[in-house]
Amino acid sequence: MLTLLHTSPVHVPVFDALRDMDHPGLVLRHVVDESLLTRARAEGPESVAADVETVVAAAVAEGSAAVLCTCSTIGEVAEKTGAALGVPVLRVDRPMAAAAAAAGRVVVVAALESTLEPTAALIRQEAAGRPVDLRMVLVEGAWERFEAGDRDGYLNAVAAAVDAITGADVVVLAQASMADAADRTTCGLPVFSSPRPGLNAAAAAAAAI
Repeated sequence: MLTLLHTSPVHVPVFDALRDMDHPGLVLRHVVDESLLTRARAEGPESVAADVETVVAAAVAEGSAAVLCTCSTIGEVAEKTGAALGVPVLRVDRPMAAAAAAAGRVVVVAALESTLEPTAALIRQEAAGRPVDLRMVLVEGAWERFEAGDRDGYLNAVAAAVDAITGADVVVLAQASMADAADRTTCGLPVFSSPRPGLNAAAAAAAAI
């Protein structure tokens, strides 16, 4: 069993669909706690570390072989719990960041400011000292549309921001909720999103236990 920690319920059907396509038979357990993101934005990701560890410990106690955190803002905090608890705890955006780190000029696009620096730091980490030209784009007003349930408005705003990017080799969609915006872009640049590669990595980690 693989447990997924979400900070929005919109991710549940997305990852269920990816499981059905890529990993039929894999048992997913979803834990949704929107308050984790709210508090992390207000007080910093470390403010939710104890609660994230509680979630991971409960998942292990219930038989999960691995845990995948789908929130980029608290991904680093979640990863740190794995060492203490002895289970793989993965952040959904690490495989995406590794792919982006191989490119020379990377633009990170986010709807939440709290996601920008964690994503940039992860790309730099994956670059392992290689030079990476990183730029950040915050899509103003997009998150308000997401919170209002305006999925099309949210994705269209993200896609429009991507299409306005120039001078880049690759675009990174910093939040899992942005993934479908890649299909709405016309810029011709590679646009990386995290759900599929993140789930692939977590499924492999769970299978290896």
